[in-house]
Amino acid sequence: MRCLTVAIAAAALSGCAALDEPLRRHLDSPAPALRACAEWFAVLDAQTDAAGVRDAQEARIAGFPYLRANRLLAALKPRAESDERALYALGERLAALDHAARKAELANLPDEGLAALPGPLLGGARGEALARSRECARLLREIDLAEPETRRSLLERVSVPDDYSRTLRVFGLYALTRIPFAASVRRWEDEMRAAFAREPVAASGSVVVRYAPPVAPRLARAAVARALAEAASNPLGIPEPAAADLEALLAAHAPSFEIEVRGDADRFGRLRWLRGARTPSVDGSEQAVYAHVAHTLYRGRVLLQLVYTIWFPERPPSSPGDILAGTLDGMTWRVTLAPDGEPLLYDTIHACGCFHMFFATPRARALPPPDALEEWVFVPQSLPRVADGERPLVRIASGTHYVERVSLVRGTDSVARYAFHAYEELRSLARLDGGRASAFGPDGLIAGTERPERFLFWPMGIESAGAMRQWGRHATAFVGRRHFDDPDLLEKRFVLDLP
Repeated sequence: MRCLTVAIAAAALSGCAALDEPLRRHLDSPAPALRACAEWFAVLDAQTDAAGVRDAQEARIAGFPYLRANRLLAALKPRAESDERALYALGERLAALDHAARKAELANLPDEGLAALPGPLLGGARGEALARSRECARLLREIDLAEPETRRSLLERVSVPDDYSRTLRVFGLYALTRIPFAASVRRWEDEMRAAFAREPVAASGSVVVRYAPPVAPRLARAAVARALAEAASNPLGIPEPAAADLEALLAAHAPSFEIEVRGDADRFGRLRWLRGARTPSVDGSEQAVYAHVAHTLYRGRVLLQLVYTIWFPERPPSSPGDILAGTLDGMTWRVTLAPDGEPLLYDTIHACGCFHMFFATPRARALPPPDALEEWVFVPQSLPRVADGERPLVRIASGTHYVERVSLVRGTDSVARYAFHAYEELRSLARLDGGRASAFGPDGLIAGTERPERFLFWPMGIESAGAMRQWGRHATAFVGRRHFDDPDLLEKRFVLDLP
């Protein structure tokens, strides 16, 4: 086994001349601990890629294998450039993103890949490998942040590529083809406005089922404001609520779902792997809502967002040749909170990044688009101010799973309950045939969820348009450029009333 490990390490390091600094320098370091940690990440990355278990949620940073970036942290680089404390705070969060991804990748790594890692791994090898990754990340980060030139190099490289292909747009004559695509988008928006204007009526043979979040103690708005203020008292100003506060916030602002159910395709549930499957399935016997937090920037302030995702088994064809139909269909609902704890606005997409809609309260006023063709901000319905103790009720259509109406409810509004699950679970799910696997591939897509629409929509620059995607990989506009997690998404499109 030792010979095998040495051989794999040699193969992984044989191309180190092409590796970016500072990793290349660490591989040649006379300090044994530093060199061993650089070798650890080099071999770990080689095994991760060889096994096809790379997690795509955050962007890797060339030369810094122990760090990963998201769009928010990339946008906060100016704070780190001018403030030593902010720089170290940024480094800690970049390392935390890598640690979360490594945890999933190591859980999904086959036994043979784990056995090829440098150094002995005893019982509980995956936990030991994760601990070694954390310790090596701490050592490398301390060394790299202590060197001014390496700091500058790091800050230059903290970025997240967008999910649009310039090549596809060039070959698809985007400057011309965007015109008919924009017309198609406007037709869909007109259809949705008409749907919101009429009272939803269940079709013959369907039933409407309402699902509410778990019962939780009421969270007073003043307590939320205090918790958010305390959570944002860090050098980057990012609201990071403690676990107990976050649990209470997620429960307090979780939506109720009112779903028109015509068949199994409309029964949302928990994702799981079936034996031999290449696409995860939905277990409709357990209504699961996958929750996590996100953030947005508005005029220099970082605002907390709460995100909720549900999964349906499929989007069934509405007619022969329906190009939007396919396996799995997900819907994501998000609320943006003001620092005083009141919801400012809500928005939603499907897990393909499609059908982005905003639902603004009077504290969010939409701005006009800079380009008449661009998909800018579609607000099919406005909401009143959300009172303390109220939550949104989201009406979802059968089959298409489009949002058709949003209203506000208070208290216990249904006996049917769903359960919260951490979105992180989707990065490593148990397989019935042994081992674990992410719901998402190394490209951030769920295999087997490809839609026929991709053959028509590729000129807009989105790879496999219509396929289900991982958080952080949602391009939400065919005409223009827009990502669901863009930190300036709301700042560009709304004037927000903040305290």
